[in-house]
Amino acid sequence: MMNPPGRRTDGLSSVSSRESILDLVLYAGPVAKFVLIFLLGLSVVSWAVIFFKYRSFRRARRESGKFRDIFWTVRKLDQIREGSRDLTQGYLVKIFDAGYEELKNIRDENPGSVNEKERRLMSINRALASAQIKEGERQEAFLSFLATTGNSAPFIGLFGTVWGIMDSFRNIGLAGSASLAVVAPGISEALIATAAGLFTAIPAVMAYNYFTNKVRVMAGDMEAFSSEFLSIIETLFLSK
Repeated sequence: MMNPPGRRTDGLSSVSSRESILDLVLYAGPVAKFVLIFLLGLSVVSWAVIFFKYRSFRRARRESGKFRDIFWTVRKLDQIREGSRDLTQGYLVKIFDAGYEELKNIRDENPGSVNEKERRLMSINRALASAQIKEGERQEAFLSFLATTGNSAPFIGLFGTVWGIMDSFRNIGLAGSASLAVVAPGISEALIATAAGLFTAIPAVMAYNYFTNKVRVMAGDMEAFSSEFLSIIETLFLSK
C-alpha cells in the first residue's frame, strides 16, 4: 500500500514538522521561548537606539559645521550668537554658548590687575570645560545600553541553548533511544537561542564601536574649539 504524498515513513515525521526556523521557535520549550522573546526585545530597542543616535550624531555634526563657518566668518561674538540660535543640536554651539554667557557676566567689569584677568579667564575656562563634559554625556547617552546588549546577548542565548540541550537529553532518556530522529529536533531548537543571541549582539557591538569613535572625534573637536575660543577671549582681555 502506497503512503500518502508528503508523509515520512522513516521514523522522522517529528523532524519534518520542524523544518523551518519558525517551526523551531513555535515548538520550543517555555524557557527557550522566554529567552527568544527577551532577545527580540533587546534587538528592537537596540535598533531603535542605533537609528536615534545615528540621526542625532549626523545632525550634531552638520550643525556644528555650520556654526564653525559662522564663527570664523563673523567677527563679533554677539552676531555669532544671534546667527547660531537655530542650531540647537550642534555640540560646538553649546560650547560657545557656555563661554559666551560666562564672558557676558564679567566683561562689563573692570578687569583690574593681571591676577584678576587670569582669574576671570580661568572662570571662562571652567565654564567651557563644564560644557564639554555635559555635551559629552549627552552624546554618550544610551550607548551603555548597546554595550550591555552586545556583551550579554550571546550569554543569554547560550543559556537558552544549554537549557534546550538539557531538555533534549532528558527526552532522550525518556524515549530510551539516541537516534537522529530523537536528538535532532531538540538540538536544533536549542541552537536557535544561540543564533538569536548573536543576531542581537553583533549589530549592537558594531554600532557601539562606531558611535564611540564618533564621540571621541567630537570630544577632540570640542577641545580644539574651546582652546581657540579661549585664546580669542584672552586676547580681548589682555589687549585692554
